[in-house]
Amino acid sequence: MRKKELILKVEEALDEIRPFLQYDGGDISLLSIDDGKIVRVQLHGNCVCCTVNKMTLKSGVEMTIKNHAPQIEEVINVKG
Repeated sequence: MRKKELILKVEEALDEIRPFLQYDGGDISLLSIDDGKIVRVQLHGNCVCCTVNKMTLKSGVEMTIKNHAPQIEEVINVKG
């Protein structure tokens, strides 16, 4: 998969999960995709201080991204 295509797939995944984050006063941004395997995101708003944000990142965000782009191996939250 080409880089532009991969970015679109990851953005589609984030668009799918974004309403759930926004409902709780948060949001998420794609920062980069490294080596076509590692996605770096940044959580915003209430997601930054939420006590379950690691669980949200792994079970929600990472799973959704992997459904759209199976070659992704890991999703990392870069703290702002």
